[in-house]
Amino acid sequence: MASLARWCFRNRGKVLTIWIILLIGIGVGANRWGDSYNTSFSMPGTDSTKALSLLQSMDAKAAGDSDQIVLHALGGTKLTDPAVEQSVETMLGKVAKIHGIVGASDPYAEVGGKPSGAISSDGTIGYSTVRFQGNQATIKLDDVKSLVSTAQSVAGSKLEVELGGQDIAGTEQSSTGSSEQVGYIAALIVLLLAFGSLVGALLPIVVAIFGLGVGTSLIVIASHGLTIPALAPILAALIGIGVGIDYALFIVTRFRNGVRSGLTHEESVVRALDTSGRAVVFAGTTVCIALLGMLTTRMSFLSGTGVGAAIAVATVVLAAITLLPALLGFRPIGKRVLSRSARRKLRASGPVTGEPTGMWARWAKFVEKRPKILALAAVVVMGVLLIPTLSVRLGSSDQGNDPSTTTTRKAYDLLAEGFGPGFNGPLVVVAQLGSSSDDAAVTQLAAQIRTQPDVVAVIPAPVVQGSSIATITVVPGSSPEAVQTTDLVNNLRDNVVPKAEQGTTMHAYVGGTTAIYEDFASVMKSKVPLFVGVVVALGFLLLMIAFRSLLVPLAAAVMNLLAAGASFGVIVWIFQYGHGSDTLGLGAAGPVEAWLPVMMLSILFGLSMDYQVFLVSRMHEEWVHTKDNRRAVRVGQAETGRVITAAATIMMCVFLSFLLLGQRPVAEFGIGLTAAVALDAFVLRMLLVPSLMQMLGKANWWLPGWLDRILPHFSVEGDGTPPVGKDYLDPDLFRTRAERKAAKAAGADALPGQQAGEAEEDAAPSGRR
Repeated sequence: MASLARWCFRNRGKVLTIWIILLIGIGVGANRWGDSYNTSFSMPGTDSTKALSLLQSMDAKAAGDSDQIVLHALGGTKLTDPAVEQSVETMLGKVAKIHGIVGASDPYAEVGGKPSGAISSDGTIGYSTVRFQGNQATIKLDDVKSLVSTAQSVAGSKLEVELGGQDIAGTEQSSTGSSEQVGYIAALIVLLLAFGSLVGALLPIVVAIFGLGVGTSLIVIASHGLTIPALAPILAALIGIGVGIDYALFIVTRFRNGVRSGLTHEESVVRALDTSGRAVVFAGTTVCIALLGMLTTRMSFLSGTGVGAAIAVATVVLAAITLLPALLGFRPIGKRVLSRSARRKLRASGPVTGEPTGMWARWAKFVEKRPKILALAAVVVMGVLLIPTLSVRLGSSDQGNDPSTTTTRKAYDLLAEGFGPGFNGPLVVVAQLGSSSDDAAVTQLAAQIRTQPDVVAVIPAPVVQGSSIATITVVPGSSPEAVQTTDLVNNLRDNVVPKAEQGTTMHAYVGGTTAIYEDFASVMKSKVPLFVGVVVALGFLLLMIAFRSLLVPLAAAVMNLLAAGASFGVIVWIFQYGHGSDTLGLGAAGPVEAWLPVMMLSILFGLSMDYQVFLVSRMHEEWVHTKDNRRAVRVGQAETGRVITAAATIMMCVFLSFLLLGQRPVAEFGIGLTAAVALDAFVLRMLLVPSLMQMLGKANWWLPGWLDRILPHFSVEGDGTPPVGKDYLDPDLFRTRAERKAAKAAGADALPGQQAGEAEEDAAPSGRR
């Protein structure tokens, strides 16, 4: 790393040019090719997948997505009034001609001489089902937007028109642009407070922008060869901004410390990269491993998301260890990383040596004196937050959880009012018939379903002549996300369907959107143990290799699980129990998204490793030099406390900014990670970890000899020893312009008036930068 740092420093112009070319070139290529995101996912072997496959074999169009146009007569009118009916019919005719739409049902049509049931009994609420040619993976957003605008063009004082369905929800998703901007602004404010220097605050942000810009463009290009969902760039932005700024922040902080300790400009950069730079590479590797742990689920939806996010993390790490030392090599930048007051103080007082001072040094000493009480307090806090996690219910929130201002939520509420809550998520029982005698079995199955609890309607579809497939639509009495609906699905599959199949050649499967979500939740629950086991085991192994210890990685693994459990407790409290979700504009209470545990745990484990690596690497560096555990823990916490909490604050701001997207799943993600980062940085790394390490003493650094011999050796913290024989101050960093000219003319390197070991008086003119 030292060689890389020195090369980037001395070839700063070339490095900056290369990054500019990469940013523009890859960005232009990605823009020209466009993306090819695929949001579909498969769950082989599940009932819902088998049902969907049978529907596709019967009629490919029947397997396409369907959304609803919901009509609501206002002001005492009814949908059957001639003027309203004519307006609706004209609109539906236009909708049927939109590209990508197969057709739109007529709510006024009759079936067998009777009303179709698409208009409520009081005549004020009705719906039309719009059928698309494909699913979310193939439907164009412009076609869906055309549907929305065409349908709502007839809305007025006598008619309200709202639209519901998964494809319609896609038109209400905000761009990540505004949230990214808020994240960058918040990060800049935190960095200004931490550094007191505009240049020092801007450097990490510039590095993150370059790294994330290249990374997101690579994700777009990769989508043409890999199955990457549309969620991947959102997740990449969420993670890339945070870790990109954090990694640059750690290196810049070490550079500042090097300058203050008396190293020259170049040696400060080299030492920063050879210590904190190593930790950044190691931490970034652990984040990528955690993200790629999603591959263990064998679900393209999650695997592609993990790969996309890992690409973004890898590029921001590359930017931190190459672009950042190059930028620090430019004198005007490197000079102003320290605030003006810090530079004056350094000129006046000389290098800062000895143990760190300040708030975090005082806190580290406080922890050193009272480790048992503080450790107990931290465990109590985490334990209390863990309690709601015990009642977590994984599932998929329906559009009744959308913000009340969205058209999907309004459509959902109108359908529930006019036809009952279960109408928003009907089940479809698809039966494969083996012989003509199975027709009676289908009739018997429909009769049995009618007798089940929480069933309000059973509608068998007429069997097409010569077809071997029959369908039965089942309308539950409860909403799609309700526990009662889940119980109904399980009851049909476990009891009703198997009894109806006995003595027949019929095979029936419970499908439909609601059943698909239930199967997805079940599949995800089964994947979590393997995923957690793989990620925790790999993290344990990496930390054991890095710090030559058993207790340090063991404590890290336990604390990662603690942070995950406590953060899920926060999610359950807000989103499942409904304490504040409506206030935040994120809809009513509902289940926690089934995909959230795997995706969130992968990121959380990676970020937890970041803070653990930065904290313990500094402790281990001090331990190697002094063999004094109490001092090592105290100094390590004192020197990293400020930067870890600043980095955590930045991450929290970035994650909270994603509430601006107004999407409940992304909001769950953002709030969960915000809570996890806050607990991890402020409670675990600044309280529990140092307390435990103070109590464990030298046992922290114990590793059996036989294991030490077979494990590969890798130094996270580098040498960390100041170079020998270097001037204790870099003159060019502190001279005024006039002083530099005078020194150049005289051929002198020393600061004016400075003799060996003596700091000069600060005689800089006012206004000097």
